Amino acid sequence: MWLHSVLLPLLRLYLCGIKVLVYQMFNRSFTLPVLPKQNGRVAIVTGGTRGMGLETARHLASLGMHVIIVGIEKEEGRAAVRMIQEDKNAGKAEFVYVDLTSLKSVRQFAHTFRSRGLSLHVLVNNAGTMLVPERQTEDGFEFHFCLNYLGHFLLTNLLLDILKKSGKHGQCSRIVNMSSATHYSGIMLMNDLNRRKCYSSHGAYAQSKLALVLFTYYLQEQMTAGGFPVTVNAVDPGMVDTALYDNLWSLAQAAKKPVAKILFRTPAEGAAVTIYAAAAAEMEGVGSCYLYNGEKRRSADVSYDSELQAELWEKSCQLVGLK
Repeated sequence: MWLHSVLLPLLRLYLCGIKVLVYQMFNRSFTLPVLPKQNGRVAIVTGGTRGMGLETARHLASLGMHVIIVGIEKEEGRAAVRMIQEDKNAGKAEFVYVDLTSLKSVRQFAHTFRSRGLSLHVLVNNAGTMLVPERQTEDGFEFHFCLNYLGHFLLTNLLLDILKKSGKHGQCSRIVNMSSATHYSGIMLMNDLNRRKCYSSHGAYAQSKLALVLFTYYLQEQMTAGGFPVTVNAVDPGMVDTALYDNLWSLAQAAKKPVAKILFRTPAEGAAVTIYAAAAAEMEGVGSCYLYNGEKRRSADVSYDSELQAELWEKSCQLVGLK
């Protein structure tokens, strides 16, 4: 039981990491093309106070967008807003406290946002955590599953009607979900999404990133079927030198430091594919993509399982209380 539930997920995840590092050793980081101005458009970036989220928020604001940074670090959030506002040509930036591990907090934010009467043209579901020791949220969910996926699932659904109304054909609203190469090693345990039987932080993280890809494809199918001007894509930033790796084991942490300096992407490089999905002219009207290093790639075979996509959607609706 321990071998299958704990050791194998660990080995699969680290194997994914090695493959990514080998790729980054021989391939340059994706360079953003010139992006069109986004004046008057509104974006929400979760986890936008640091790392790739901050770089994404900063770049979207530099294009003229009104960027709402969502997160739990209030001081970092205010500092991020000040940094963005130092660019006199940037659009508006603001920080709003939201705890994505709390369904109540997500609902409160969505309610407040809706009451402002703002449009919403870009939703970047960027916030995430990795390899956290076993921990439950206030609603009783496994921490990775809730923060990385379920909180974003609820947030997206609560704001979906605004995204539909804000988009138009030829200028669609865009949803960008932050996945990871670790989704290739993920296994959806539909009968134990909270992974209570035999906890593995590696398995929990990979499962949450696979859930985001399944969610991406199913939601895009719904948008296309309904004729709504909304595109949904998943992005993979590669291995990026951010605080996401702070929960590595001591030995892995020591080994990571020298490797990161040489082979890891910077937060700005990692954010490039997210910014591309959110604002590039080439991505207008394009959905259901898994983007890595600026290119469309094939995601894990299981992510194309339409029955699994539908099952996860239905289960997620039940968990967050959506019809």
